[in-house]
Amino acid sequence: MAKQLFINQTLGESRAALVEGGEILDFLMVRGEEDFAGHPSVGNIYKGKVLRVLPGMQSAFVDIGYEKAAFLYVDDAYIPTLEEQRHIAERTQKELEARREKMGEVIPDELSTLSDHVNMRYRPDTAIESFLKEGDEILVQVAKEPISTKGPRVTRHITLAGRYVVFMPFIEHTGVSRRIENDGERDRLREILDSIRQDGKGIIARTVAEGQSYKTLKADYNMLNRIWKDVDSSSGGIKAPNLCYKDLNFVQKVLRDITDEDVEEIVVDNKDNLKEVEKFIEKFLPNIKGKAKLYNGDIPLFEKHGLDMEIERGLSNKVFLRSGGSLNVDQTEALVSVDVNTGKFVGRKTLEETILRTNLEAVKEIAYQLRLRNCGGIIIIDFIDMEKEDHRDQVYNTLLEALKKDRSKTNVLPISGLGLVEMTRKRTRDTLTRLMCTGCPYCEGTGVVKSTITVCYELVRELMKVIKKSEGPKVFIYAHPEVTARLCSEDAEMVETLEETFGKQLVIRSENNYHIEQYEIFPQ
Repeated sequence: MAKQLFINQTLGESRAALVEGGEILDFLMVRGEEDFAGHPSVGNIYKGKVLRVLPGMQSAFVDIGYEKAAFLYVDDAYIPTLEEQRHIAERTQKELEARREKMGEVIPDELSTLSDHVNMRYRPDTAIESFLKEGDEILVQVAKEPISTKGPRVTRHITLAGRYVVFMPFIEHTGVSRRIENDGERDRLREILDSIRQDGKGIIARTVAEGQSYKTLKADYNMLNRIWKDVDSSSGGIKAPNLCYKDLNFVQKVLRDITDEDVEEIVVDNKDNLKEVEKFIEKFLPNIKGKAKLYNGDIPLFEKHGLDMEIERGLSNKVFLRSGGSLNVDQTEALVSVDVNTGKFVGRKTLEETILRTNLEAVKEIAYQLRLRNCGGIIIIDFIDMEKEDHRDQVYNTLLEALKKDRSKTNVLPISGLGLVEMTRKRTRDTLTRLMCTGCPYCEGTGVVKSTITVCYELVRELMKVIKKSEGPKVFIYAHPEVTARLCSEDAEMVETLEETFGKQLVIRSENNYHIEQYEIFPQ
């Protein structure tokens, strides 16, 4: 199915959506300060200063000039020497398969070949404090942007991504994206990469490298090699913390990372961005030359193509399915939970058939929502319980197939006896909700407030303490209108009972600007 790329610019906000059949495959957005040099975007390289080394956590905090210190874990901090890399024995295929089986079904991303290579072979027993000291100045690259209250995560395993290949200056490795499944093509690419790669350096063919020539891959590699030489030479003369290399701007990243040659149309609503797109296409994407166009319609670009509505769905806790069923998506600090419900869907045949149809429809929507919302970390999916094993297998396999559209790496365990799927999804940037929303100032992010009757009883208990200590004839009560209405209602009779019991006059005033849980009591 043909894909379309839409790039929208609204003053300081830039948005891009890759769409296939009305479904958003990828959505990227930056606002103002997120695209300036000081923001630690993924791919940026900094000369950082080690602030603290934590032996108990086997990690370190690094000052890169951002308001929050960057986090560096031991696996990302240790750079093996070339001799170590060449003398450490390869893990057996059996060990690798056992590890993958334990992790569940893995749907890789482009750099999975590198992460497996490093984690299987070079994870050192050496403690972080033996090779990293407070005050050290080191080159680090942002691997994960600041999320919520956490600072950026960084690594010393630097990678420079081009259009077709990824260059690694410190890890000697030749890899091919696991998303290229054809064995013959993988062998062809590996042979080309081996002839291009310099000793001591690494190279990975990206998914879009499939079918590309030696000349194209070589040119991409040479460009990245030149960039690294500039970064390496310039970093020696600057003092930490300092930015050494800023990754591509927003439009260039979109074209490099989420655009492929299946794109039939690139629609841009800003002339400067159109020039940027055409310049990038001319150099790196000649096969889609002439497919970029400027949109000048009165209706905003994303609204015109129904994308604003899809984004709104991605912000809602409840997502309705076409059959009448629904998903409840709750994102917390620790994990994301997705609950599947039949809702209004009652089916036509048996209960099992109704449950299966709902779960199968939910699977596609869940994979879509995880991409759109950029959910990451631990994800728990609560499917409707299925008694038949073949139904559970069908739902699980459909989920794996749906997740193949996702650019992020996912690990998915089989459906448990409780009907739950446990999975993880790699995330390098913040979720859609955190990007576009802020905590509710009314409920302070809890999602609930105390009921009116609960507040009334709390107020009465506090009032009784005040009355017992006061000597005056009156007590003034200020509260939210709903609370005062409940206190004075005929069925509650709270005020009359208290006045009779304590012999005090209660003067109650409504305050519209009060929080529903707020009240004040003043004795006269």
